[in-house]
Amino acid sequence: MTEIRTPRLLLRRWTDDDLVPMAEINADPEVMRWIGDGSVRDLEQTAEDIERWEEEWDDEGFGLFAVELLASGELIGFAGLSVPDFLPEVLPAVEIGWRLGRQYWGHGYASEAAHAALEFALQDRGLDRVVSITHISNTASENVMRKLGMVPERDTNHPVFGVPLRVHAIDLSEYQG
Repeated sequence: MTEIRTPRLLLRRWTDDDLVPMAEINADPEVMRWIGDGSVRDLEQTAEDIERWEEEWDDEGFGLFAVELLASGELIGFAGLSVPDFLPEVLPAVEIGWRLGRQYWGHGYASEAAHAALEFALQDRGLDRVVSITHISNTASENVMRKLGMVPERDTNHPVFGVPLRVHAIDLSEYQG
């Protein structure tokens, strides 16, 4: 089982106990406003998401980690790697992404988890390039991307929802950690 420990977080594979807390995160309109068309996701949709994320681990050898606080064991969201199939123009690519419950925003957890996932991409999976995609107005995620050393590569629109997106990228041969 793949696990990464940071000073405050545990990044790990998904368990059945993660479904309800992740569904609560996905049900928050403020969390979901930057995802796809901004629609919230219910328990069944979240179960399908987690199943798909676990399949990606099996198929690709990487995926989205469940992220929990080491101090309490609380699930606070996810961070990790995925193939951004929703945006064919950037393929082939691996995307780093994250989603945390609103009460965990502003504590540096997204940057800490994303930094660990980026090191995993470079050191454990040998990837040479990673992208990250966000709504252009999502300045909080863009700040995390900058902290990771990612630079804007292109602006585009979501092919289904039409929202403006910005693609950031990092060449991992230049990654400083």
